[in-house]
Amino acid sequence: MTTQSLQVVILAAGQGKRMHSRLPKVLHPLAGRPMLLHVLDSARRLAPTRLAVVIGHGGEAVASRLEAPDVVWAMQDQQLGTGHAVMQAMPLLEKSGVVLVLYGDVPRIATGTLRSLFDAAAEGALALLTQEADDPKGYGRIVRDAAGRVARIVEERDATEAERAIREVNTGIVAAPFAKLEAWLAGLTNENVQREYYLTDIVAAAVAEGYPVAVRRPQSPTECLGVNSKRELARLERLVQLDRANALLEAGVTLADPARVDIRGELSCGKDVSIDVNCVFEGRVALGHGVTVGAHCVLRDVTVGEGTEIRPFSLLEGAEVGANARIGPYARIRPGTTLADEVHVGNFVEVKASTLGRASKANHLAYVGDATVGRDVNIGAGTITCNYDGAAKHRTVIEDDVHIGSDVQLVAPVTVGKGATIGAGTTVFRDAPAGELTVNDKSQVTKPGWKRPVRRK
Repeated sequence: MTTQSLQVVILAAGQGKRMHSRLPKVLHPLAGRPMLLHVLDSARRLAPTRLAVVIGHGGEAVASRLEAPDVVWAMQDQQLGTGHAVMQAMPLLEKSGVVLVLYGDVPRIATGTLRSLFDAAAEGALALLTQEADDPKGYGRIVRDAAGRVARIVEERDATEAERAIREVNTGIVAAPFAKLEAWLAGLTNENVQREYYLTDIVAAAVAEGYPVAVRRPQSPTECLGVNSKRELARLERLVQLDRANALLEAGVTLADPARVDIRGELSCGKDVSIDVNCVFEGRVALGHGVTVGAHCVLRDVTVGEGTEIRPFSLLEGAEVGANARIGPYARIRPGTTLADEVHVGNFVEVKASTLGRASKANHLAYVGDATVGRDVNIGAGTITCNYDGAAKHRTVIEDDVHIGSDVQLVAPVTVGKGATIGAGTTVFRDAPAGELTVNDKSQVTKPGWKRPVRRK
């Protein structure tokens, strides 16, 4: 086992013109997170002593957006090639150990693949990651000598017809001892079609001095796919989502269709969880044992207790839901909400910054905002908490065992006492006493002979 230290350089200075976007390419989201963060995650699993990212186009936005205190940033003001980019990072590194070079637009690279490169370089080799491509167009080709040893890498623009027919291609990911990499970079020239300093030219330099070149292959044929366009980003999104869906299936989660689920954050599931089609999970979501999520739901930063059913077309964000609750269909649970065990929130009900106690129900067409609701409360259809006076939000308190009829307005700040009943159509603008019926005085009048107006033709 090697005792050498590892340092990682990630190249993220490209403009990404084919993305047709003002957003720097490495900040485009993949599975809900900037692409570059996926590369950083893979690198961090190797516990590097130094993590350097080379930025250029939109560099300030990249550094400020990621807020990564363990990263040192190197600026490449002029885009003069991959070799030139690595040169910008070298002064920020320790002058020892192994340097691993990655790319901010190759986000699915596996940690195991990177470890194999590190191990080879630590044993005294220039380690290259190559793979066989059915269509090698656009990639640098691996040129081997008569004995089958790597001789050099030729970029497609500089390749002959025979070289372009080679199917073994360079992924661009390399690892080398710091001292050797520093010397090889110093000898690079830009004598090529692009007039750039190619990192790949270090291979010919290593061969020329008889330094060993070790080839490694990726664990998966798709993990080295890069992103240069929205089409390629969409392809990787589906690959990432399928990876995550397969991991859920392996863990025992039931997915109605693995191709129609999107996990754009962290999703943890207990046993016997079932997820229907077209559900989206963002941020951190935790589903307890036996939770069912109906079709077309969105859950963002939510914890859901055991046995709870989330019915179709519901949106939950920034909330905690207890066990054996029933949410939806078409329910919206907004941030700051806590729903206790056995709560029912039905169709076209919105709950915001509120707590609902055990077994309380708002089954249809209600708005509960900035409210504290006790146990065993029934909130009738059309009920709303009037929590905003135009300048400030106010709180409504509904104590245990309250029954609220349909079409009630609760004008906050107001308290409805324990066991109270509020009659249908009542506007409650003063505290309602416990155990009493509160209604507004009303009268019903019938006018004999009244004629409904008729529109003139």
